Amino acid sequence: MQYRKFGKTGWNVSEVGVGCWQIGGADWGDISESVSLNILHSAADMGINFFDTADVYGLGRSETVLGKFLKETHKDVYVATKLGRFPEPGWPENFNAASIRKHTEASLTRLGIDMLDITQLHCIPTDEYRKGDVFETLSALKSEGKIAQFGVSVESMEEALLCMEHTEVASLQIIFNIFRQKPIDVLFEKAKEKGVALIIRLPVASGLLSGRYSRNTTFPAQDHRNYNRDGQAFNVGETFAGLPFDIGVDLAEKVRGYLPEGMTMAQMAERWCLDFDAVSVIIPGVRSVDQLKGNADVSNLSPLSPEIHKGLRELYRNEVQEHIRGPY
Repeated sequence: MQYRKFGKTGWNVSEVGVGCWQIGGADWGDISESVSLNILHSAADMGINFFDTADVYGLGRSETVLGKFLKETHKDVYVATKLGRFPEPGWPENFNAASIRKHTEASLTRLGIDMLDITQLHCIPTDEYRKGDVFETLSALKSEGKIAQFGVSVESMEEALLCMEHTEVASLQIIFNIFRQKPIDVLFEKAKEKGVALIIRLPVASGLLSGRYSRNTTFPAQDHRNYNRDGQAFNVGETFAGLPFDIGVDLAEKVRGYLPEGMTMAQMAERWCLDFDAVSVIIPGVRSVDQLKGNADVSNLSPLSPEIHKGLRELYRNEVQEHIRGPY
């Protein structure tokens, strides 16, 4: 496993992390606690030291399972959580100081720790970033030792640039993959200049870039790839990178044409993300140890060739970007 500097924090994080949305047992189909714990311990054994969760994943279940893992493991790891989307008290009350403190304390309890490594505002309304009160509250929690760092998970590049104006923002979590290349032109250089770490979610576009799906693929009723594929429940960009499913399947087949020998489609998609030095860590989700190992191995694969990068850039510009829906 290779490691990268996490922005201005001084942390060295594994360039491949684990996204823990699945561990919540909702939105991706069920997954047992025993399987989840096995994945987390296996990840640590592979040298992965960065785990991303949120209070709303399984309404606290993901954090609770991670808390059990933290109690059992002897490895030094970083856990990033998020707040702002929990249903109680809900919007807009979630953004006042009292609610942010309450949600922070609840995360600390579920994780079984005294200080959060990093907490992130979880795709909250853009106007809340503009007002800035949420940042003042997080700064106060940092000074009190409740959190070590704070960042923001955003939906658009407008939000990313807006949040970077706050000097204490340590990280930005963004959607970035072969199908969502706008950050290259808009964000990467500015993030490097300001020392802001970039956490990459959806590197495989909800599985589209694994090349395993056909137009006939179906998903369980409780899986967001079923109930949110057109943005019925939340930002459409969080599902299949905002592409209509059928179009995404066809485009993934065109991506397959650039696949180097010795890589899976998912590994190429993840390696493509890591080839950009502005990227601090990718956080693909996993449901098995075999899938986890495939992700971890990406860290030691050679960068993709300039020809592959050029071809995928042209594919995005000519055939992909016009189909992207949702904030971007």
